[in-house]
Amino acid sequence: MEALFTSTAVVALAEIGDKTQLLAIVLAARFKKPLPIIAGIFVATLANHFVAALVGAQVASILDGQWFRLLIAASFIVMAAWTLIPDKFDEETDAKTARFGAFWATTIAFFFVEMGDKTQIATIALGARFHDVITVTMGTTLGMMLANVPAVFLGHELLNRVPLNVVRYVAAALFLVIGLWVLGQTAGWL
Repeated sequence: MEALFTSTAVVALAEIGDKTQLLAIVLAARFKKPLPIIAGIFVATLANHFVAALVGAQVASILDGQWFRLLIAASFIVMAAWTLIPDKFDEETDAKTARFGAFWATTIAFFFVEMGDKTQIATIALGARFHDVITVTMGTTLGMMLANVPAVFLGHELLNRVPLNVVRYVAAALFLVIGLWVLGQTAGWL
């Protein structure tokens, strides 16, 4: 249950203001078909985050040791700093995928835009931390949906009302707390 809750919270907070959330808003404005866009976000996130959680869990099981747990703790602390840097959306990806229709355009765009994104890196770290691919994938996918479904329905209004800097600070604090918690457990302080 801890893996599900932590994964959901980390990704939902990290996704606010992220380039994939901006992509959801652009796709919603372009296609005006929320259900295929939501389905595309779900499919792309499920596939992308399953692979990321699997990589994290596999690497963790191979490299399990105190130094690796310290590396995981450090990765969460680095994610805290990275979360404070605002993302910029590359509209070129959206233009390339528009010819496929709302579902496929969203699925393709989200899958590729999520590559190397902070939420994918967080999913790898969560997979390594919890060694539970399915629960981490469920949690991170739920977090993506919690952040992006309102963006699809509310679009630009959401960006005008959500104080992104505050959300970034909360997300950064969450990453920092998790990193310090893993560090404390590894060092034997907790």
